[in-house]
Amino acid sequence: MTESTDDFPSTVREGRLSYAVFQLARAHRGYAAAMLREMNLHPGQELLLMQLYERDGQTQSELLTSVGLDHSTVSKSLRRMQEAGLLTREPAAHDRRVMVVRLTDKGHAMRKPIAAMWTVLEETSVRDLAPGEAESFIAIAGTIERAINDRHRVAPPAE
Repeated sequence: MTESTDDFPSTVREGRLSYAVFQLARAHRGYAAAMLREMNLHPGQELLLMQLYERDGQTQSELLTSVGLDHSTVSKSLRRMQEAGLLTREPAAHDRRVMVVRLTDKGHAMRKPIAAMWTVLEETSVRDLAPGEAESFIAIAGTIERAINDRHRVAPPAE
């Protein structure tokens, strides 16, 4: 279903795509946050856990880079997760200033519930799409993300 121009505030009529992305991200994040609350997790904590499922024993700096969040957010999340018994943080043997993050048994046990949550989120998100539309959306979203991340690059001249 396509929204008409009248469905957007007049101040964003020239930025309809950006407004649609904002609305989509807000709805998606809200639904994910509700499911995460049921697992006693805060948004973003599942992303840290998923990185640790791929490779346990990462440094805080590696996790920071992989999830793309700022240092204070990651540090606060890891502290909360440690207090909840999901992970441990210990100084690295090679450098006591570097903190290594490892999953606990409780943290490992969250893997299946988190995977199930992402499955439900995905199924809900794509249920009204025609075949192929999800893949097209993923490709388009990637193109938009790259454009935003490369926003300082000069655009090629129009032909």
